[in-house]
Amino acid sequence: MRVSDKGQITIPKTLRELAGIHPNSEVSVQFEGGRLFIEAVDRQESLANRERLERFMVALKKLEGTGDPEIRAEDVMRETRDR
Repeated sequence: MRVSDKGQITIPKTLRELAGIHPNSEVSVQFEGGRLFIEAVDRQESLANRERLERFMVALKKLEGTGDPEIRAEDVMRETRDR
Protein backbone atom coordinates (compact mmCIF):
# COMPACT_ATOMS: atom_id res chain seq x y z
CA MET A 1 0.00 0.00 0.00
CA ARG A 2 1.13 3.50 -0.71
CA VAL A 3 0.34 6.49 1.50
CA SER A 4 -0.89 9.60 -0.34
CA ASP A 5 0.38 13.14 0.25
CA LYS A 6 -2.62 13.60 2.54
CA GLY A 7 -1.74 10.50 4.60
CA GLN A 8 -4.53 8.44 3.06
CA ILE A 9 -4.41 4.75 2.20
CA THR A 10 -6.79 2.49 0.31
CA ILE A 11 -7.69 -0.64 2.21
CA PRO A 12 -8.20 -3.51 -0.25
CA LYS A 13 -11.82 -4.66 -0.59
CA THR A 14 -11.16 -8.17 0.72
CA LEU A 15 -9.59 -6.78 3.90
CA ARG A 16 -12.43 -4.27 4.37
CA GLU A 17 -14.97 -7.07 4.05
CA LEU A 18 -13.12 -9.29 6.50
CA ALA A 19 -12.92 -6.44 9.02
CA GLY A 20 -16.56 -5.40 8.57
CA ILE A 21 -15.62 -1.96 7.26
CA HIS A 22 -18.32 -0.64 4.93
CA PRO A 23 -18.52 2.58 2.88
CA ASN A 24 -19.02 5.63 5.13
CA SER A 25 -18.57 3.57 8.29
CA GLU A 26 -16.33 4.79 11.06
CA VAL A 27 -13.07 3.13 12.01
CA SER A 28 -10.87 3.27 15.06
CA VAL A 29 -7.14 3.72 14.53
CA GLN A 30 -4.79 2.89 17.40
CA PHE A 31 -1.02 2.79 17.72
CA GLU A 32 0.42 0.08 19.97
CA GLY A 33 3.88 -1.40 20.08
CA GLY A 34 4.96 0.26 16.85
CA ARG A 35 1.90 -1.00 14.94
CA LEU A 36 -1.26 0.65 13.64
CA PHE A 37 -4.54 -1.16 14.27
CA ILE A 38 -7.61 -0.26 12.22
CA GLU A 39 -11.01 -1.69 13.15
CA ALA A 40 -14.65 -1.01 12.42
CA VAL A 41 -16.46 1.00 15.08
CA ASP A 42 -19.94 -0.02 16.11
CA ARG A 43 -22.46 2.79 15.36
CA GLN A 44 -23.69 2.86 18.97
CA GLU A 45 -20.12 3.03 20.25
CA SER A 46 -19.40 5.83 17.82
CA LEU A 47 -22.40 7.86 19.00
CA ALA A 48 -21.48 7.25 22.65
CA ASN A 49 -17.91 8.41 22.00
CA ARG A 50 -19.14 11.54 20.24
CA GLU A 51 -21.53 12.35 23.12
CA ARG A 52 -18.76 11.77 25.66
CA LEU A 53 -16.46 14.11 23.73
CA GLU A 54 -19.16 16.79 23.56
CA ARG A 55 -19.71 16.58 27.36
CA PHE A 56 -15.96 16.81 27.90
CA MET A 57 -15.71 19.88 25.67
CA VAL A 58 -18.57 21.58 27.57
CA ALA A 59 -16.83 20.87 30.90
CA LEU A 60 -13.52 22.09 29.50
CA LYS A 61 -15.14 25.30 28.23
CA LYS A 62 -16.52 25.96 31.75
CA LEU A 63 -12.98 25.73 33.14
CA GLU A 64 -11.53 28.12 30.57
CA GLY A 65 -9.94 31.12 32.26
CA THR A 66 -10.27 29.71 35.80
CA GLY A 67 -6.64 28.68 36.21
CA ASP A 68 -3.98 30.62 38.09
CA PRO A 69 -1.64 32.14 35.48
CA GLU A 70 1.08 32.43 38.13
CA ILE A 71 1.45 28.64 38.42
CA ARG A 72 3.86 27.13 35.91
CA ALA A 73 3.06 23.83 34.20
CA GLU A 74 6.37 22.41 35.40
CA ASP A 75 5.39 23.09 39.03
CA VAL A 76 2.03 21.34 38.58
CA MET A 77 3.73 18.33 36.98
CA ARG A 78 6.25 18.09 39.82
CA GLU A 79 3.47 18.24 42.44
CA THR A 80 1.27 15.62 40.75
CA ARG A 81 3.95 13.20 39.59
CA ASP A 82 3.98 9.71 41.20
CA ARG A 83 0.58 10.01 42.86
